[in-house]
Amino acid sequence: MVIPSLLPERPTTGTSFETGWPVRLADTARDQRLRLDAVARYLQDIGFEHLEAVEDGATHRGWVVRRTVIDVLKPIEFGEHVTLRRWCSALSNRWCNMRVQICGSNGGLVETEAFLIHFGTESGVPARMSDRFMAPMLASTTEHRLRWKAALTDPLPTGPSVQELPFPLRIADIDWLDHVNNAVYLSALEELLATHTDLMSGPHRIVIEYTKPLQAGEQVRIVGRRDGATLDAWFAVGDESRAAARVTPR
Repeated sequence: MVIPSLLPERPTTGTSFETGWPVRLADTARDQRLRLDAVARYLQDIGFEHLEAVEDGATHRGWVVRRTVIDVLKPIEFGEHVTLRRWCSALSNRWCNMRVQICGSNGGLVETEAFLIHFGTESGVPARMSDRFMAPMLASTTEHRLRWKAALTDPLPTGPSVQELPFPLRIADIDWLDHVNNAVYLSALEELLATHTDLMSGPHRIVIEYTKPLQAGEQVRIVGRRDGATLDAWFAVGDESRAAARVTPR
């Protein structure tokens, strides 16, 4: 199994990084729940805060998200104060799995894990993390030979059974790497899920894997395919899939 049914628990050894803030209006949907794109931004925000708190953090500023798993166990809602805890659940010397637990003050709970690749900001290629930077990560996990394996491998589907939505890109969607920020993909997934609201009515899991960056000026469409309680989605440019997602009950 590429992704375990239960994400790794917080370790009894090592430490986790903790921060928090209130859930604000711009982070929530019409039903007051914390949106998926807001969850993705929260993961980015705690990641950069974490870099400020660890040795050699200033020299490890380049990261690319390869996969994110989001388990919405109980929706977090507007008005709650969230506490975020972040720790490493597995690593190699160029990439890692980082767990973030998001707890709401009224009982909301979202568990996440992201596969992150460390890139040299000048070289633009995967780069080895320093020993000092890896030290607290090694202390929190026994998995030190992490390898990448895709979980979402189905090809881009065609035919009358698929659902398609255009997703025009905006200038605000482009980050400093000149790519569409990964949180924007979750905003697009919200568009598709608006017609599959039953999947959001109970605990659910979202898996998204990023294959090739979306860039400014490209014509993006979301391709959806529903099979029972599973919704698959692809982020397509022409006949090429740039990312894929899956939503399932938990």
